[in-house]
Amino acid sequence: MSAERAVFPQVDPDDVSSNPSGNRPFREVLHGRMSRRDTLLGGTAAAAAFLVGGALAGAGTAAAAEPAARGPHTPAKPGRPGRKELLGFAPVPPSSADTFTVPEGYETQVLIPWGTPIRPGGPAWRKDGSNTAEEQAEQIGMNHDGMHFFPLGRGSEGNRRGMLVLNHEYIDAQLLYPDGDEEMTAEKVRKALEAHGVSAVEIESVDGRWRVVDSPRARRVTGNTPVTFSGPVRADHPALRASGPARGTLNNCAHGFTPWGTYLTCEENWNGYFGTEDTSWRPTAEQARYGVSARGFGYRWHLADPRFDVAVNANELNRFGWVVEIDPMDPRSVPVKRTALGRIKHEGITLTESRGRIVGYTGDDQDGDYIYKFVGEGTWRSQRARGRSPLDHGRLYVARFDDDGTGTWLPLVHGEGPLTKKNGWADQTDVLLRTRQAADALGATKMDRPEWIAVNPRNKDVYCALTNGSGWEGEANPRTPNPYGHIIRWAEAKGDNTATTFRWDIFVLAGDPAYDDRVKLDDSNIFGSPDGLWFDDDGRLWIQTDISNSAQNLVARGYDRIANNMMLAADPRTGEIRRFLTGPRGCEITGVVTTPDRRTMFVNVQHPGEASAAWGRPTPENPRAVSNWPDFDPAGRPRSATVVIRRTDGGVIGG
Repeated sequence: MSAERAVFPQVDPDDVSSNPSGNRPFREVLHGRMSRRDTLLGGTAAAAAFLVGGALAGAGTAAAAEPAARGPHTPAKPGRPGRKELLGFAPVPPSSADTFTVPEGYETQVLIPWGTPIRPGGPAWRKDGSNTAEEQAEQIGMNHDGMHFFPLGRGSEGNRRGMLVLNHEYIDAQLLYPDGDEEMTAEKVRKALEAHGVSAVEIESVDGRWRVVDSPRARRVTGNTPVTFSGPVRADHPALRASGPARGTLNNCAHGFTPWGTYLTCEENWNGYFGTEDTSWRPTAEQARYGVSARGFGYRWHLADPRFDVAVNANELNRFGWVVEIDPMDPRSVPVKRTALGRIKHEGITLTESRGRIVGYTGDDQDGDYIYKFVGEGTWRSQRARGRSPLDHGRLYVARFDDDGTGTWLPLVHGEGPLTKKNGWADQTDVLLRTRQAADALGATKMDRPEWIAVNPRNKDVYCALTNGSGWEGEANPRTPNPYGHIIRWAEAKGDNTATTFRWDIFVLAGDPAYDDRVKLDDSNIFGSPDGLWFDDDGRLWIQTDISNSAQNLVARGYDRIANNMMLAADPRTGEIRRFLTGPRGCEITGVVTTPDRRTMFVNVQHPGEASAAWGRPTPENPRAVSNWPDFDPAGRPRSATVVIRRTDGGVIGG
């Protein structure tokens, strides 16, 4: 099988860059970094180079790392006597079947598929898609994504009972409505809004089976829920004045959670919900930078609801693109959009703590956009003691990656560098409302779609999934285009996540070596388009994939041997990666968390049965054209769902 057999797309048709800046792309930086090396390494040898020499290279990387100074948090060398191996399962093979597969010795249970009542006795799911908007508001939303488990009770009680809170990224109109979306109505818009957002349900395990229980904490936060704003951009800011009160959260992708027990949901491709029929309308420079267009993503909500007509109600746009904080224990609390974290297409936000201060990492998920970091002002405990949110006070930074394997966090602070009144920046609220343009002005490094970010609990190194990219003019490294993506990691100076400098390298170059001999993976772990990343407390890195349905399973896209989307586990100490599960046709695997004892895992299967170049397109007449998972009802339709995974011997997941 030759590399020429795969015809790589020039761009991911699901993601087109809206970054017109002349900032240096990461492709050029990476080429400069890797061209300095003399030796090619892959697999565990490269991981050993990282661990011994201190630089950041890992399984499947294209080249060995240069030495880098490390602090006292350097992890142990691979193969250290007495150290237990992290990966104790046999890898599953790739799959193109309409099934959910886990390793031998594991069992699964489908929990809370789309349409499940959030309380027992609530409106029942109708398999023909005929539930009303009012009913959908009391049911689990569509297209599950980021997720967190909040234990209820101490000790073992917290391992069998808790609040499961999860995002719902978007809707599929061919599956949401009995008749599709050929005709758009106000009721269809309302139902779609109620299918978005966040679900919070109380669950418990009884005799090894998990179930939803009746709970006063259960709630839905949807596209119609009242919200407020906090931080530098207040709710009464002129840019947020639109028709009607501020409502809702949309395109809720990945998530985060705080040490004070709240959930953070992140608004990603919010621009796509807006459109207009006004042929005279043209986007402003700011709107164009965020990808706003007359057509949007084709939802056509503006035909039935002027709230989404960008020519009529332009400021409604400014109410989206934020990180939203939700209290899972108080169903009466109002979700708060934390504006100090910037307005971008947030994939997710991962919080860690350094010297008592909150540090939040977030990626802007669009081809050619950036990686950001928020550093809280003072310790988070002191901020809360004063009645202030730690997420409202601090500095936002954007990353620049340099050729020599170093990097710098550039402050997005009004009055510093180019962000001055003389250069057209009115104040800090202006910087936060136009975060992308501010980052452009600072010279941040363009990245191949920054997705989830995870922090290693063992040493505080930071990992970011770069799903794929269109490539840039000039020499390509690792690839131009980059249809498979890669995972980057960096170590902050002196192991301090509040630092403004870091050292970086590539952890793994994804793909299939049958098409690209720079990839150092094999049949037990080939994968593409890394998306979700999460560390468990033992230090396993869980990697979830989101291969576009325009490429999934296709020879012409180089994804035939990789097949359906999957989740893998990696040992960062050794660089070893193994495939842990595969999902059904047309799906994305996203969202993962365990109970505190790590003996129950929750994983989300998003959009099974979505239109696929390999399998076809669902229609109102045949919603099962691509998948019929998980119900396999001959009169039903595919449904996103959370899957519970347990070891049959009751052991730790992955061990």
